[in-house]
Amino acid sequence: MSQTNITPDHRSAFEALTSGGFSNFALFSCFADGQPAAAICAVTEQAGEYLIRPLFVSVTDTMRLTDHDGRKAAQ
Repeated sequence: MSQTNITPDHRSAFEALTSGGFSNFALFSCFADGQPAAAICAVTEQAGEYLIRPLFVSVTDTMRLTDHDGRKAAQ
């Protein structure tokens, strides 16, 4: 059985980013777990306020990525 952490929301965000059909994305300077980072966000206006929804966050120096078998990703 194949494992994945990819949710339907992840897939929808990725497809929106890669389709070219939307123009409401922004690169947003932020912090992830206290570390300087950047996020790709969807920006929408609702009732006169801007809503910033993070879609993907950059890798930080303290992040350690592994696959489902615990193998580390190349750095």
